[in-house]
Amino acid sequence: MPAVETRTGLVRRARKIDRVLAETYPDARCELDFANPFELLVVTVLSAQTTDKRVNAVRPTLFAAYPDAPAMAAAERERLEAIIGPLGFFRAKTESLLKLSQALVERYDGQVPPRLEDLVALPGVGRKTANVVLGNAFGIPGITVDTHFGRLARRFGWTEETDPVKVEHAVGALIPRRDWTMLSHHLIWHGRRRCHARNPACGACPLARLCPSYGEGPTDPVAAAKLVKTEGRA
Repeated sequence: MPAVETRTGLVRRARKIDRVLAETYPDARCELDFANPFELLVVTVLSAQTTDKRVNAVRPTLFAAYPDAPAMAAAERERLEAIIGPLGFFRAKTESLLKLSQALVERYDGQVPPRLEDLVALPGVGRKTANVVLGNAFGIPGITVDTHFGRLARRFGWTEETDPVKVEHAVGALIPRRDWTMLSHHLIWHGRRRCHARNPACGACPLARLCPSYGEGPTDPVAAAKLVKTEGRA
């Protein structure tokens, strides 16, 4: 890549990276299990500071007991805590789910609103969670800036911003809106499987020629291949 990249060059490189990641991860999707917008909203809130795998493990029991917002709003705190206990921070998360469900009942008749401004006004819901729900439950394009997405956006040289909202806007200006949701999946899958925070698998990365951070991790193909994970963990 040239030492000074033009805006046009940056846009073209960003879109090429997304195309390569789409080819590399054809099955990329939200790794949280859900059956409807309410379930996705709840499991996304629960996924903070734990793994999707752990959240998916408690999901069947959780929604068998509380299938909708009215049921969860009326839940006994102790029983709800017991169900989500394996996820850690269960008291705080229980409080969040109770307040969130109660707000859905009071403001939206128990339904999840399909608008960003309404979602972020709900207790415990930020832009990241809102965009996950909009993109995956309602088909409304959104960029999910989690730790993986932010790290990769900076490694790719798409932005130097660290504030998630600023990262969202900066990257959104490079990629067509229709592709935002899948872009999020592509970067998150790549961050979980190859482009780790420590020791990225540079030598086993399909983006080697497109990434200005190539070389932050091992470039030897054999050493790098050992760092590649077959499934996400975080």
